[in-house]
Amino acid sequence: MVLQSDLTIGLMSGTSLDGIDGALVRWQDDHPETLAFATLAMPASLRAALMRLQAPAPDELHASRLAAIELTRAYAAVCQDLLGQLPIGARVRAIGAHGQTVRHRPECGYTLQLLDGALLAELTGCDVVCDFRSADIAAGGQGAPLVPAFHARVFGASGECRAIVNLGGIANVSVLSAEGGVRGHDTGPANVLLDLWAERCTGQRYDRDGALAGAGGCDAALLDRLLDDPYFTLPAPKSTGRDRFNAAWLDAKLTSDDRAPERAANVQATLIELTAITVARACHQAGVSGIWLCGGGAANPVLRAAIARHCAPAAVASTDALGAPPQAVEAVAFAWLARCRVEGVPASLPAVTGARGPRVLGALYPDPGAD
Repeated sequence: MVLQSDLTIGLMSGTSLDGIDGALVRWQDDHPETLAFATLAMPASLRAALMRLQAPAPDELHASRLAAIELTRAYAAVCQDLLGQLPIGARVRAIGAHGQTVRHRPECGYTLQLLDGALLAELTGCDVVCDFRSADIAAGGQGAPLVPAFHARVFGASGECRAIVNLGGIANVSVLSAEGGVRGHDTGPANVLLDLWAERCTGQRYDRDGALAGAGGCDAALLDRLLDDPYFTLPAPKSTGRDRFNAAWLDAKLTSDDRAPERAANVQATLIELTAITVARACHQAGVSGIWLCGGGAANPVLRAAIARHCAPAAVASTDALGAPPQAVEAVAFAWLARCRVEGVPASLPAVTGARGPRVLGALYPDPGAD
């Protein structure tokens, strides 16, 4: 794969619904240099609207379009921050924008990420690439995870079997074999349930520094009920999201005793164990020697410690050790995906998604002011 050196922007808002991350990236072949990073907390009204759209509701088509417009304007604000930091005389070749997933049903032949690509191009004056998952789903794939191809390009090492673990709302693992092969799948919930329970019990959007989890202990009986979900024993390729792991799913696993206020920390600690165990299972099965964490969950010391404990003897560190700030990795991945699209380079991995073959990913909305 040969791609010319250029500048792209990547934008990501994940299952956690906590914010929008953006990265301005300079490329030399497949080697990224992050020139600037910006993040915007998800506005409360938009977050509430997106949360409502996670499940069927009256007038949801109208509500989804309004949410897409508001989200696009928030994406544009992050872009303007990054465009203001461009080197003098430089121009961004394309913006890669993930959009917000509100349905992920590959078994039904569709996935839905809200965003208005034409509006984002209009607001930024740049080519925009979005809707990255549909081409893979059309080819019979899961449409997710998309980042293993990027992880392989940037983090792979000859002679070493590595795992890159993204701890977003959903956790996903990319296994980069010593021989160059790539596998990956969503392992299950991460911040989607941790944030949900923390907000329910503390009123805060997330469990800062794992304080709530650190005050409790794992409940073995609850953990067994959580791990009993059939998703965890499904073979790859597989992917998941809020369609499956949500408040209703968690509430169905909790007993009346679990809901007692004095048990809040124990439930949070048990959810930490759920994420750590399901990640560790994938890493042990692949026989990895090193594990690097990225995504918002990499900032949670209690979650990091649990993953290290369950993944031993494999070494566990954050992608900082590989020169990539954990919070920026996914945004940089979408900058890479945008670059692949404008170059016409396939960026999907059939071995990961189960598609019939590799596909060029993303729909292109050109800069409306371009000649």
